[in-house]
Order: sequence, then C-alpha cells, then structure tokens
Amino acid sequence: MMRNFSYLRATSTAEAAQAAQQAGAMLLAGGTTLLDLAKCGVGEPDTVIDITHLSGMSGITVNADGATIGALTTMSQVADHKDIRAAFPAVSESLSLAASAQLRNMATIGGNLLQRTRCSYFRDPGAFPACNKRNPGSGCSAIGGVTRNHAVLGTSEACIASYPGDLAVALVAFDAVVETDSRKVGIDDFFLVPGDTPNKETVLQRGEIITAVTIPASAAARNSTYLKVRDRQSYEFAAASAAVGLELEADGRTVRDIRIAIGGVATKPWRARNVEQALIGKALTSEAVEKASRLAMEGAVDHGGNRYKIELAPRVIARVIFKVRGLA
Repeated sequence: MMRNFSYLRATSTAEAAQAAQQAGAMLLAGGTTLLDLAKCGVGEPDTVIDITHLSGMSGITVNADGATIGALTTMSQVADHKDIRAAFPAVSESLSLAASAQLRNMATIGGNLLQRTRCSYFRDPGAFPACNKRNPGSGCSAIGGVTRNHAVLGTSEACIASYPGDLAVALVAFDAVVETDSRKVGIDDFFLVPGDTPNKETVLQRGEIITAVTIPASAAARNSTYLKVRDRQSYEFAAASAAVGLELEADGRTVRDIRIAIGGVATKPWRARNVEQALIGKALTSEAVEKASRLAMEGAVDHGGNRYKIELAPRVIARVIFKVRGLA
C-alpha cells in the first residue's frame, strides 16, 4: 500500500536539523537505507528531508594529521580515493567489500554508519510483530528463532541483532570521530549496545545530523587491512570480519602498536582491546597471535545457530594479523 509523505528540500543544515526534530521525519541522502526500510514496512516517514545538496558536507581531505570525510561523500568516492587507500587501506577495503557497485555509487558515508540491522525478524513486521528495536517492550522474536546471522557479543535479553556494516568496523579500529552539527563523538562511543533499549542504536539525538567523519593518522592505520568472511563472495553481509592495523618495532617482530576491530559478531562495531593489550610489546609468533585472538570472544553468548561465530571470529582475527604483518 502506498504511503503518503511530505517532501522538504533543505537549504541549510540548520533547516534540516530543525525539520528532523519532528516525529516521523527521515533524512534523505543516498536514499539506499531509507528506500530499503520503506519497502519492508519498517521505515514509514511522514516527512522526507532531502539533504543531498547541502554545502560543506561532502569531499575528502587527507593530510599529515589524518582524514576528514564529508557525510555526503559516497562510499565509492572514499573507497577509490588514492590518499585514503595509502593512509587508511583498511577503510578503503571495508567499503570496496560492502554492498554492490551501484549501491556504493549512491550510498553516503553518513548513511552507511546509520544503516539498520539485517535481522530478518526486525525487517518483517507483518510476520514478527515482537521486536524491541521496532516496538520497545514487545519482545525479541530472534531469541529462540533462527540465529545464524545474529550477534554473540554485546547482546542482551532484549536484543541479539548484529550490526551489519563494514566501514564502521575499520573506523572503530582507528579511533575515528563522528562530527555532527552540534558536537564531536568518538566512534566507539557513538554506537550503543542494546541493553534494555535496543531502539537506541547511536547517541544521536532527534534532529542531530552527521556532517563529517575524521580519522587520525597513525602508522598502524597506514599498515592495515580488512577481511570479510561471508557465505558468498559478493553482496553479502559478514559472518565475521576484522580490521587490523599494525606497527612493529625496529626489530620487525615486536608489536609497538596494534589496532583490532571486528564485525558481524556483535551488536555494534566491536573493538578488540583485550587482544590488542595481549599483543603490544610481544613478538608476533603464531602461538601468541592465536592465544590472544581467542580473547576477543570473552563474554560471548550464543543462541544455537550462531555458535560457530565464537570459533570463527578468532580465526579471522589471527588470519588478518598475519596478513597485515606480511605487508609491514
């Protein structure tokens, strides 16, 4: 059934932010997430606010301090940018491995960060009315259901839906900052675990708009890579993924700095700080890497069908560490 909505083409960030404060308002940038949610009956906007032509929200700048990426910059523009590929290869790779070429040409960086879970129970309100993300307090249909693609980290009794994105995993690994029209937020703090309020996925307030993402430069970011393990080679979401950046001491064996974040296994992009801490100052032997990688699953809780992720994720981490070491 066709749903009527009003359309506003914003002429300034301030106008867009004010309009977005109204209940039922949704922003239109690349439109890939909005259209997707509308088609499955989850997104039902009363007002669509077009921000595609706002100035100062697109473009890429890379210098000695790091990178600044406008929120309206497309995924393909970032993935193909030569300076991003050189200074932040894991970021470029995470985008190249996401979605399809057509979607990457349309989808924006801001929209990519705000994509919703691919949980089939969330995306089918007709068959599964109980979903705490859609309808707080209604329950979680996924728990006790088919859970192969669901999270094992950061879950709660209210929600086990996994975060689906790739880019955010790489950004979390390298301490990116999300800039909005009113503040700056470290990306690891930007995303929320579900707890008792799965409907609150980020710290964004109503009407707050992402304007840019900044990534600080580092030796680890320059020597980084992203690996995505999935059921098929293309256009598929991760069963487990990892972004790893590595800086070695002069001896070429000892870890000076290592950054690790994982995706496909948690309710938000997940920084594996315990793995990092176990490896800093240590030689990168097979034994040390494999032992440390298992620490990533501390606190993991499975629901049957997703139990394999507890074994898969540490193997993915170890594989990426050895891969990036070979690039050092």
